[in-house]
Amino acid sequence: MATGWIAPLGPEVDAFEAELAAYAGREHAVALSSGTAALHLALLTMGIGPGSVVLTSSFTFAATTNAITYTGATPVLIDADAEGAISIELLARAIEDQRAKGADLRAIVPVDLLGHVVNHEAIAELAEASGLRILSDAAESFGAVHSGRPSASFGEAAAVSFNGNKIMTTSGGGALLTDDGDFAQHVRYLATQARLPVLHYEHKDIGYNYRLSNLLAALGRAQLERLPAMMERRRQLRLAYKALLADVPGVTFFAQPDGADGGVDHDNFWLTSILIDPAVAGVTRDQLIAHLSGHNMESRPLWKPMHAQPVFQHLDSYVDGTSDRFFEQGVSLPSGSVLTDEEVARVLDTVGDFFRAAA
Repeated sequence: MATGWIAPLGPEVDAFEAELAAYAGREHAVALSSGTAALHLALLTMGIGPGSVVLTSSFTFAATTNAITYTGATPVLIDADAEGAISIELLARAIEDQRAKGADLRAIVPVDLLGHVVNHEAIAELAEASGLRILSDAAESFGAVHSGRPSASFGEAAAVSFNGNKIMTTSGGGALLTDDGDFAQHVRYLATQARLPVLHYEHKDIGYNYRLSNLLAALGRAQLERLPAMMERRRQLRLAYKALLADVPGVTFFAQPDGADGGVDHDNFWLTSILIDPAVAGVTRDQLIAHLSGHNMESRPLWKPMHAQPVFQHLDSYVDGTSDRFFEQGVSLPSGSVLTDEEVARVLDTVGDFFRAAA
């Protein structure tokens, strides 16, 4: 603030982009106002528009499907596998079926859910065989590692989010990561109102006001330095939850490793989520949420899938009930890296009391 670099763009944005690219194992990063903006501009840069069909995950937040819709393209929704990622089996079925219908399939947008990275190898194999492009929605997985690679290193491009609910945040913000310099430059161009590089204001394309401010980029740089420590704090909290609930009938952890085996692949420990089978546990997800709320502790159901959302129910979808069950049984527990030891102990006691009372 003392330098006067408050308005969008400036040296902090340039430095943040360089640091993001290095962290993600990419050649280029473009800092933007949100992860949704990154998805939108990446799709436009790929030539996605009216008449295009894009395959994407149904079990996620609405931003992904919204961004596809912004371009005028038609999303096709694919259910989750047992780990909450896009189902490879249903994805293959959707590609075959949509081709048979004559759809103009253009791209796959798989979503890394709750920090867990999708099976990029299988998706890439399907995409290559079908002539489809891949835009990775890594909004929730920045910091995670898959097959020894950073989560945002997969796909032709990847979108990440620094929204206030993520592990590291710029309050609001995101980025587009790619190895293609022309791709990155076109995203920058669209994000700055598609202004041509002349002294007066000249435009030949519709642009958007999507760039991240210099002030918020400075915040992001400080957060990026702290990211490993924040992930480790959340990992320790996950280990504590697993120890607490290890022997509770009907409770399973939602496809989230704890990193205790020392493996090189891990999610980013963003949220720790559990599934409660009421037929076995004798209690429901909603009862746990109400119990925690009564003690001034926030928890959240897992995502209501897009195929069940009123605004998207008209879309083609390939589902088998997996994400519907996750939504009915799943809850994300308090997982913040800023929780004090005292607060963690109080949360653990409150969760433990709930299940002890149900036993």
